[in-house]
Amino acid sequence: MNLLINGEQRTLEKGTTVCTLLNQLQLQPERVVLELNRQILSAAQGSETELHEGDQLEIIQFVGGG
Repeated sequence: MNLLINGEQRTLEKGTTVCTLLNQLQLQPERVVLELNRQILSAAQGSETELHEGDQLEIIQFVGGG
């Protein structure tokens, strides 16, 4: 299936969840904010939410520094 992730077209396997995608991208769920189709997802929703054809996902990662 095709969807937009941070404005870039990506192809994922059908049935991919947000949590699975984050694992594939090697991102820690507690260090990101997710917006799916213009709605903010909570951490609990991310593990349950399945992605679908045409979805638009924005992933914002927290970066620390000094």
